[in-house]
Amino acid sequence: MNPPVAGSVQMRAESAPKFKVKLTHGPSGSAITTEAPKDNGGTGSSFSPTDMVGAALASCALTTMALAATREGIPWGEASAQVEKRMETNPRRRIGELNLEIQMPSGLTREQRARLEEVGRNCPVALSLHPNLRMPIRFGYPD
Repeated sequence: MNPPVAGSVQMRAESAPKFKVKLTHGPSGSAITTEAPKDNGGTGSSFSPTDMVGAALASCALTTMALAATREGIPWGEASAQVEKRMETNPRRRIGELNLEIQMPSGLTREQRARLEEVGRNCPVALSLHPNLRMPIRFGYPD
């Protein structure tokens, strides 16, 4: 593989038996395994590649909102996200919809909520996904 370019991250994928793939993050060496989904020949024992897309969206939205809150002096408490992936098969198998629900921290003003929602909806993963992918994002607040 070529030397890394500034701003890039190298990762490695290795095929394993029974529709599994080991993914290794170049800089840290941490590894995860994916597997074909149960409805496509896998056992359902780990994330599928398409599950990882949904997980990446949730993780990216939470991460970018926390970063923006820190940079802008907005209080950031506990937040969580839940994502539901819906597959389509016509004309080809693909992710058709990612429903993301984010539970936001308490104590945010109306302006802070609006700002963080904008950041979450425009996180790098959301902006990188195909425009035909439906991606409703809902924000819930404890107060």
